[in-house]
Amino acid sequence: MFYIMKIENYWTKRQTVRNFSDKEILEELLCSLLEKASFAPTTGNMQLYSVVVTKDLENRKKLAAFHFNQPASVSAPVLLTFCADFNRFIKWCEQRNAEPGFDNFQSFISAMLDVAIFAQQFNTIAEINGLGCCYLGTTTYNAHLIAKQLELPKFVIPVVTLAVGYPDGEAEYVGRLPIDSIIHTEKYKDYSQEDINDCYSEKESRTDSKRFIAENNKENLAQVFTDVRYPKSQNEEFSKYFTDFIKSQGFKF
Repeated sequence: MFYIMKIENYWTKRQTVRNFSDKEILEELLCSLLEKASFAPTTGNMQLYSVVVTKDLENRKKLAAFHFNQPASVSAPVLLTFCADFNRFIKWCEQRNAEPGFDNFQSFISAMLDVAIFAQQFNTIAEINGLGCCYLGTTTYNAHLIAKQLELPKFVIPVVTLAVGYPDGEAEYVGRLPIDSIIHTEKYKDYSQEDINDCYSEKESRTDSKRFIAENNKENLAQVFTDVRYPKSQNEEFSKYFTDFIKSQGFKF
């Protein structure tokens, strides 16, 4: 029987895992963790999400290609594709002589929020139970290709992919902004130039950050993000792919 373990200092020591061992995740454990995650908060108790579990090696390789073959997408024994899903709810409404009106932006956002909360709830529960997880931030880049591979019907949009498995070695600590950088009391207090320097000083001084700057021949870490990792042209290109796909799945913006 599986249960949630209490791990001292989990919250400040958790790290994203990108290297996984060959140890198999038992089907009973995976289903138990997903079931527990399904008790996460959800819009109007509609549970506007589904998850596609991919274990087969060949199918994982096909999905990994859509995630640009990131190491975690290739080495993890399980890929979980979390989808915003209004298909199931719409079908239920129609079969009960209730006229659905969920083909709009507000409904899409509700489903997006539901699936994000569900995925993070699973991530937390899985890590507390000894598994490692890695969010693949490329799901929305190639949502149309992932949807074709997974045979997703209308009103189902892949949003989040988690690579899941048992960690192989220690994960790298990547740091976080100071908590004062993100908390605003009563009202939002905009950032001064000095505030910005304080927010990002630790991140900019890290050895790995300096390495990224040197490897990409940039002046500073911000330029690595704007010019290399997430350039405007790429953001616009993938934005068009994603919005076109969302509309093709039945949502009207």
